[in-house]
Amino acid sequence: MTITRTVRPIHFEDFSGTEFERLVFAYHLCDGWTDLAWFGQTGSDQGRDIIGTRPFDDQPDERTVIQCVNRGSLTQAKAEKDMAAAVKATTGKPDAFKFVCRGRVSAQRRDEVRSAATKLGVPKVAIWSGPEFEEHLRLRAEFLLRRLVEGVPFPDTETELRNFVDQFPDIDDEQALAMLARAFDRPAFRTPFHQESNLPAFQQAIDDTIRVLSTGIWQTREGIEIHRLPSLHHIRDAGIRSALELTVRELDQLRRQFKTLLSSGEIRPCGCGNPACPTFMLTDRAARELDRARDRVLAAFRRPYPSFNVVLE
Repeated sequence: MTITRTVRPIHFEDFSGTEFERLVFAYHLCDGWTDLAWFGQTGSDQGRDIIGTRPFDDQPDERTVIQCVNRGSLTQAKAEKDMAAAVKATTGKPDAFKFVCRGRVSAQRRDEVRSAATKLGVPKVAIWSGPEFEEHLRLRAEFLLRRLVEGVPFPDTETELRNFVDQFPDIDDEQALAMLARAFDRPAFRTPFHQESNLPAFQQAIDDTIRVLSTGIWQTREGIEIHRLPSLHHIRDAGIRSALELTVRELDQLRRQFKTLLSSGEIRPCGCGNPACPTFMLTDRAARELDRARDRVLAAFRRPYPSFNVVLE
């Protein structure tokens, strides 16, 4: 007999505002955000529940004010009041706003909030409804959602929350794989090699991905540790762990192949003399070889995690 498991929607309204903020803060820790500060905890948030930096591989990082809307609806008055206060706060005007809501948000309200933010000089706004937030939680950090539903209290302070997230309590292999899959969410694994615009960044991305899988250490481009993920050594299943070890070997082979093609001249600098110049020349054969080597990396990771997918841009 097959038992069907039903996934029921989460009722965020059953939890207090502080519990909701803890969950939002912990989620963004899991999602690799840096410089996170929980102002809602202090009681004087100046329109900012949480502020943090969203890291990007191919564009400037975004300093973002995150509002936790544990209400039945996101009202325009509340959104405008909080955004205006945040713009005038001591931390300065942010690059973006983000609203994480417990309820649904209409398309009209989304447009109105974005329009108000643009008038304040902050044109980038992300708005997650409760169902959207739940979807992100199930994808990136289901162990947090499970803890919330089971009524296990989250730690009270920022430091305790960081330690809690980095210890990966009660995380299973599937969730560990989902978190590790984030290491491949970067242009180095999405862009066909003949369209790659920054080869030093490509090589750095390969090095960073090897480090994440092997050690769980996530670093900025400057080499500063910002977060910890479960590494392949957290995996309990020997078969899955073996597949991740193969993925690391394929990544290393991709890195070696890149260096070989560079030394042979099939990949060569543009000739401007600037060692940091992102422009390189490469042969069609080099592009094909590197694309095939990258495909082997992705296939190795997909072996234990079939739902994993990277779409070429």
